[in-house]
Amino acid sequence: MKHTGENIRIRNAAYYHPQHIVGNDYYLDHFAQMGKDIKRFLEVMGRKNRYIIKDENENSLTMGLKAAQKVLEDAGLQSEDLDMIVFASQTPEYTYPTNALLLHNKLQCKHRTITLDSNANCAGMVAAVEQASRYMQSNPSIRYALITGSDYSSVNCNTDDEITYSNFGDAAAAVILERSSEAGGFTDSLYYTDSEGCENIMFPACGLSNIYREDITAEQIRIRWTPFDGTVCVDAAIADIKELLSRNGLTTDDISAFCLSQFSLKNIELIQEGLGLSEEKFIYVGDEFGYTATSSPFIAFQRGVEDGRIKRGDYVFFWSVGAGWQIPTMLFQY
Repeated sequence: MKHTGENIRIRNAAYYHPQHIVGNDYYLDHFAQMGKDIKRFLEVMGRKNRYIIKDENENSLTMGLKAAQKVLEDAGLQSEDLDMIVFASQTPEYTYPTNALLLHNKLQCKHRTITLDSNANCAGMVAAVEQASRYMQSNPSIRYALITGSDYSSVNCNTDDEITYSNFGDAAAAVILERSSEAGGFTDSLYYTDSEGCENIMFPACGLSNIYREDITAEQIRIRWTPFDGTVCVDAAIADIKELLSRNGLTTDDISAFCLSQFSLKNIELIQEGLGLSEEKFIYVGDEFGYTATSSPFIAFQRGVEDGRIKRGDYVFFWSVGAGWQIPTMLFQY
């Protein structure tokens, strides 16, 4: 069926996190026993607490399902309304079948629902929403799309590595995109890719083809993080935000909120300074959630909606960065 309306809007967003909270004191003590003082690191990253999976029955798929159920309820939609499901994760519970297909089954969606998984690492959910928006623009049979981003990162961290182990939290977010005749919605986007540091972050560290070798240890499977300058993505972010503003006839005064990767508070501050803006427009939730990877910009977005900083008609920037680097920047009018 062809649906009228050319604008692809965010109807609703929602998030889910485990109940178990781990504060900074645990990680400070953990690394102090190794002779490492990570207090300054946690301050730069902006960490206080993070939600960590403790229930062995929880994983990226179960979190994604709960976020999806919440967003459907909030949107007043039924699962059979969904024409497309995209599951974005760098820590999928399964590589086949797709997690989107499993979500389809658990939600009991219709047969004509498109299902697919995507992975752009930490940039995954921004990229998935951007790609789904553009696909919907070209396919009028899609009225509603569910984009779910979920990562269970804590289980894959090397406990000797402060950059990952003390930084990550576990959570999921979900967004309903809808075709609408109302003004606003997806406006524009840019991608920036620099693959020079493509081997700085690798998981599984040994490569999937090696995980069953007898000489491979659990630590060789977990995330391998080679230290690098984490601010390397800031200049590209500033440049792409400015380019999108210019080509859409907007200024920073027209933007109500910046929902950026929550990987590092310092990066957000540097982007803020580079754009000459006050911190009020930059929504930060990394102090509560830790770094939730792919879902983090959309958890920030939904928090902005909940507390009134983001209202219907507002322009919002989404930005994230995936390992290597791949950087999507997306402009939406909510």
